[in-house]
Amino acid sequence: MNPLEIIAAIIAVALVVFMLIKKVDIKLTLLGAGLSLLYLAVAFGSELVEKTPPLVQPFQVVVDSFVSILSGSGLVILLLGGYAAYMNHIGANAATVELLTRPLKRITSPWILVPFVFLIGNLLSIVVPSASNLAIILLATLYPVLRAAKLSVLSSAGVIATTATIMPTPLGADNVAISTELAQYPEYADLSVSNYVFEQMAPIAIPTLLVMAVAHFFWQRFMDMRDVKRGYISPEGEQTTSADVPTFANAWIRSIYALLPLLPIILLIAVYAVTTASRSSFSLSVQIAVLVCWLVALILDLIVKRDGRGFMDRGATFFKGMGDAVDIVALLVAATVFVRGISSVGVISSLQSTMESATVAGWVLPLILVGLTALIVLLSGSGTALFYAMVPLMYGLAAAAGIDAFAVTVPMGMAGNLLRACSPVAAVIVIVAGATKESPLNIVKRTWFPMLVGVIFMFTMAMIRYL
Repeated sequence: MNPLEIIAAIIAVALVVFMLIKKVDIKLTLLGAGLSLLYLAVAFGSELVEKTPPLVQPFQVVVDSFVSILSGSGLVILLLGGYAAYMNHIGANAATVELLTRPLKRITSPWILVPFVFLIGNLLSIVVPSASNLAIILLATLYPVLRAAKLSVLSSAGVIATTATIMPTPLGADNVAISTELAQYPEYADLSVSNYVFEQMAPIAIPTLLVMAVAHFFWQRFMDMRDVKRGYISPEGEQTTSADVPTFANAWIRSIYALLPLLPIILLIAVYAVTTASRSSFSLSVQIAVLVCWLVALILDLIVKRDGRGFMDRGATFFKGMGDAVDIVALLVAATVFVRGISSVGVISSLQSTMESATVAGWVLPLILVGLTALIVLLSGSGTALFYAMVPLMYGLAAAAGIDAFAVTVPMGMAGNLLRACSPVAAVIVIVAGATKESPLNIVKRTWFPMLVGVIFMFTMAMIRYL
């Protein structure tokens, strides 16, 4: 490597880390840094794209990245964004929340509520994948239930702030991105997002969620008892956030609407179970599952509400939701261009050579990446920005270290989603703190222990399984 290329690569990486910490929109930073490195590589004689003039080769890399991602993981993410927007618009998301949280109102013991709320909240994250949006809904629906059961403000806030973590779902944009990336390589050619989630993530994520639920119970109980001994009295002000609760003709229709947000994952699980049991080669893509379920939802909505004009307007929210999801696709493209820039100046090949010649334990690379994820998440509050930026690198790094790519993707992805609730600057923490009139640091004191237990347990399970 040329010394100038080394210096440029270090500056580019430092700039990206700085922007993540400052919570600046990272897409332009990744794209600009990537283009700069690509032009530097061209200046030193590298040919990025064959039969293309040198001056436009970096931009051809950007175009090729858009084409590749939009035809793969990008399309899935856009469709999922559209479906989620439509579900929210017709009131199906709120109906799902109401249906799943109804049994909690019968539990009167305050601390017993904690693990149930944590697990049900994580289940709801399938329907409402945004940690911030889910917290707003739960603050409107579950927070009054928890306070009525005499659970402290901080315990209630702590469990609500940790509900969107590592629920295994094929509808997660991060899972779609990594499964699509790995499927490009021969040893993972048959990998679908359903395979990745149900065969690789679920066996680790589900036990981890159960362990965290138990840790939550004991931690909130311990903290409440300690606060009582210290004479600490939480503010009694209740939150004022309200959620749109849909009205339906009868309970049956409300229950059917409540199932609609879960319909794509139910369909994917059913097809996966049938094909596995019958040893069939048939597979259902997430794209088809989402479109089929959207069609079912459209027909049901038309039958129930019987208003042609309103039906068309509501259906159009699907495409508006797709537009809102473009932000994630753009982030993936920018990350791909940045990685291509880093690779073009020889950083990746040098790193791979170093790892191939080094005699270190296989768990060192995953541990380093999880540690880097922890640092960025705690400072920036973003649980997935670094993960998306690293997606194009994960296979190469794992191959250079001589380990299974899943040993990198699974713990790094889960760590980011778990540790988000430990950052006082994370949006979900700020929202919960504002609604409960507590400081973000007080909320984090209730979230860090269960999440740390989850990270340690998850990482241990992943290393045992993959190494």
